[in-house]
Amino acid sequence: MKRLDLDDLPPKLAQLLTGLAEGEELLLVQDGMVAARLTGGAPAPKAADDEPERPPEEQAKEIFEQFRSLMEDEF
Repeated sequence: MKRLDLDDLPPKLAQLLTGLAEGEELLLVQDGMVAARLTGGAPAPKAADDEPERPPEEQAKEIFEQFRSLMEDEF
């Protein structure tokens, strides 16, 4: 699978890509011809109603720890 890091793109383009609604399509055109067609995916699933929502700081800490763990495993 190919991967595109949105942080490497200009902010306006990254916003266009992340702002696609579910089922909305975006055509990538080069030299007047369609090079690719992207379709917006389903929105991120929400937490279960019975789980209390965690503060953003706690969520960020957990994500950072997962990222750090993945990096340590990789190298």
